[in-house]
Amino acid sequence: MTWEDAVVWLRNQPGQEDLVKFCFYDDPLLDAAIRYHESEEWIAVRELLPQNRGAVLDIGAGRGISSFAFAKDGWSATALEPDSSDLVGAGAIRSLVDTSGTMIEVVQEWGESLPFPDATFDVVYGRAVFHHADDLDAFCSEAYRVIRPGGRLILTREHVLTQERDLDAFLESHPLHHLYGGEAAYTLERYLAALEAGGFQNSKVIGTLSSPVNYFPETRKQVAERLSASVKKAWHRRYGRFLSRLRPVRQADVDREARRLEALSNDPGRLYSFVCTR
Repeated sequence: MTWEDAVVWLRNQPGQEDLVKFCFYDDPLLDAAIRYHESEEWIAVRELLPQNRGAVLDIGAGRGISSFAFAKDGWSATALEPDSSDLVGAGAIRSLVDTSGTMIEVVQEWGESLPFPDATFDVVYGRAVFHHADDLDAFCSEAYRVIRPGGRLILTREHVLTQERDLDAFLESHPLHHLYGGEAAYTLERYLAALEAGGFQNSKVIGTLSSPVNYFPETRKQVAERLSASVKKAWHRRYGRFLSRLRPVRQADVDREARRLEALSNDPGRLYSFVCTR
């Protein structure tokens, strides 16, 4: 079954309407793209971008929602998507260009063999695409080659394993893997090794609870409340209920709790993101 077939199947399943919307697989596509552009996830992506807008390559652009968001924000956007599908591929992006009037260049090619000269882009971006690469090292090497000196590689929502043997558990839990077989996940160490092999040094790692780029569709407020409750629970045990009530939970406490829980998590396929500078 193709990726398009799998998405069509999901859209036709009773009770999956929220998942379809959270994945931006709903129609009209323009409405889904506008919703993504207004989402907390995209607002958090903006915080990772250089201040000066330039040329961006959106690798594995899918339906084009990220490419649309970049273009709406004033970037010169190129969408790289090998799938020709009118629902989830290059055909969908071209339709989005037509209906929105947004300028997006569409290129049908793979991330491991980018058809661009060296130092073409200020940013190379990929949303949930790195773990789909057939060759992680080649993917990173090509990204490094086409980024201008000082530019950034930003890879968001990548599935992370604690150990390689956790892959089967992740695949069994994925709602579409059993249909099209195209999912993958790697250890954090494997991702970082590929980035280093590609030329990127000192990659910034964003944990699953540290930004909406990973935990969307949960909101900042929801996650902050959950982490604050976890902090309070620990304080109750340590200081007692009365003293813990007198101590306010500050943002630094929430951030520390996020990092603590991320370090303890063994959930197969949890989402991480990476920001690298060339």
